[in-house]
Amino acid sequence: MKKKLLVFASGTKNGGGSGFKCLVEAAQNGTLQARIVAVVSNYENGGVRKIAEEFGIPFEYFEGPFTAENYQNIVKKYSAEFIALSGWLKLVKSLNPAKTINIHPGPLPQFGGNGMYGIHVHKAVLEAYKKGEINETGLTMHFVTEKYDEGPVIFRCSVPIEASDTPETLAKRVNEAEHKWQPIITNKVITGEITWDDSDPKGLTGYFEC
Repeated sequence: MKKKLLVFASGTKNGGGSGFKCLVEAAQNGTLQARIVAVVSNYENGGVRKIAEEFGIPFEYFEGPFTAENYQNIVKKYSAEFIALSGWLKLVKSLNPAKTINIHPGPLPQFGGNGMYGIHVHKAVLEAYKKGEINETGLTMHFVTEKYDEGPVIFRCSVPIEASDTPETLAKRVNEAEHKWQPIITNKVITGEITWDDSDPKGLTGYFEC
């Protein structure tokens, strides 16, 4: 019996949701050994909903308030065993941190925290690059606590920065790496190759780099 995976993906009013789509395709081809029971978005008719309808995945519109009770009710509704945040921009509350993972489009902890998402991350990365502070960026996956981007890191993948990069060109390359690795690392959590005993700060088993 495949594990039940619930995806939270904001997307945008007019598009987005490409990470969610990659997870669906991976579940269909066997790369991801899970059943995606639903996808949650805070945009009622945005890009995530269109992808959900295309693939026949139940869609849940979550307009807030983003309280612990409301998060828990959604998880209970779909009997989800694992949760993947794929471009979800709201703070998560009271979900099982050992069963909830996030993908972040930059190196952590340097480029994480409240307000550090999407193009904002890539702008900050390029500013640091121009100052000579870094010479590469990357993506990070981690377990999710109730503080933005502070859960234990389970995966890092470096992405080179080119002198001609703009935030948009850098975002495209990082996004390509995200699409490749998110299903693979999510599957390692689903199958127990990566685990975390959240009662123990050192209770992480499994860490990978590309």
